[in-house]
Amino acid sequence: MGRLEKLDVRLFERVAAAHPRGLDSVLPRLGRTADHGVLWLAGAAALGLSRNRGARRAAMRGIGSLAMASMAANVVAKQLTGRRRPATDTVPMARRLLRPPITTSFPSGHSASAAAFAAGVTLEAPWLGAAAIPLAAAVAASRVYTGAHYPGDVIAGAALGTAMAALTLRWWPLRDDSPAKAAGAWVDVPALPAGQGLIVVVNSSSGSSHSVASELRAQLPQVDLRVREEDQDLRALLEQAATDVQARGAVGALGVVGGDGTVNAAALVAAERRLPLAVFPGGTLNHFAADLGIFTLRDAVTAVQEGHGGSVDLGRVTPAGPAGGEESEPEAAYFLNTFSIGAYSELVRARESLQKYLGKWPALGVGLVRVLAQGKPTRAVVDGVERNLWLLFAGNGRYDPPGFAPTFRRSLDDGTLDIRAVDGSHPLARTRLVAAFLTGTLSRSRVYQAATVSHLRIDGINREGINRTAHYSRDGEIAPATETLILDKAPHALNIYLPHRDPA
Repeated sequence: MGRLEKLDVRLFERVAAAHPRGLDSVLPRLGRTADHGVLWLAGAAALGLSRNRGARRAAMRGIGSLAMASMAANVVAKQLTGRRRPATDTVPMARRLLRPPITTSFPSGHSASAAAFAAGVTLEAPWLGAAAIPLAAAVAASRVYTGAHYPGDVIAGAALGTAMAALTLRWWPLRDDSPAKAAGAWVDVPALPAGQGLIVVVNSSSGSSHSVASELRAQLPQVDLRVREEDQDLRALLEQAATDVQARGAVGALGVVGGDGTVNAAALVAAERRLPLAVFPGGTLNHFAADLGIFTLRDAVTAVQEGHGGSVDLGRVTPAGPAGGEESEPEAAYFLNTFSIGAYSELVRARESLQKYLGKWPALGVGLVRVLAQGKPTRAVVDGVERNLWLLFAGNGRYDPPGFAPTFRRSLDDGTLDIRAVDGSHPLARTRLVAAFLTGTLSRSRVYQAATVSHLRIDGINREGINRTAHYSRDGEIAPATETLILDKAPHALNIYLPHRDPA
């Protein structure tokens, strides 16, 4: 028996001989609640139901970290070490587990899961760590106190769990919830303290639009709310609202309640009419509003009341050549967030359908395998180079994090398009892509390519023949593709209400 093992045994015996008051009824019960991760799953569910974005992300990272740590400890490490459990003869009967574990002892799986969840939560929301870390430490201590593990097992498990939480940063960098930098300088937008002069179009088919509309009327009593019914044309309703704002002659603005697709339509109208736009998040995801720092209705209402605003870029898609056999050339279209061809839109849908069950990153991995197994690459000529594309993504502005899960932007006026593509012309492209994603080496894979540009030309995607595509996706909306698509930026094209921030 080595020195470390002898020390481990002596420490275990000292804990067994200790009789601190009040712990006999607390620690064993706490340890049981952590069996099979029940305690942490319940904590993640509570965080997930909260209205705090940081808490929800903390829950996802915590569960993802726990899953990785549990597999590393219970499936891999325990099988390699084979250490026997401690003898419990010296442990008081009242403290012993009702059902002694039958697995090997090193490392402690309970401690690994507890540390992983606490560390994952703390990485995303340090204020939650004040509760998560002491709770995880108590669970780890209970494993020695009840005689289930030696202290060394617990220390090793905690170290393993913490390492797994840190490893998630390789795939999922931390998000900064500070508002994106909309422009180098603020622009003048009218202050509308009671909502006078503000006409807001409410898309009744979007997420939580009904509740947002009722709250909006209470906070801005003079607002003109116009609710779109299912049979109404959204674009026509927005055009009429913009016309009415301009016809009143007084200071006014256009507003919208809805998700990203609804906001996209309103942004185009507001940019064309040179009207400031007020975005009230009422959709399911609200990516654009979040990048502006508008996380709640109150954020947007305060900006309108106080008259804080800036300007943002719009991404632009200019088709060249007829779509679907039509002779007339379509007009340019705009996107606030993303453009894509190929399998990217299917990847996003697959991830979102699985995310609530698996967590963000496991869902993305499963979705990636599913999409690549079922899809076919699209043949296209990108800036003069012929490619077989599994997917091509273009973001309005540089997105973080890198890889397949672009989530947020730090600037909305940087004049760039964030291009990410998967080239299927390389041998074993799909296998190499999945391997690079799982190992966190995507940025170094020849299959995956990323760049920031101000202009991109895509030819041949709608040409007759094999591996053609008839559509592209713009902010989640499907549009017909022509043989040539030109992507660029419309700089500072939209004035928008923004939460106040310190100019420094």
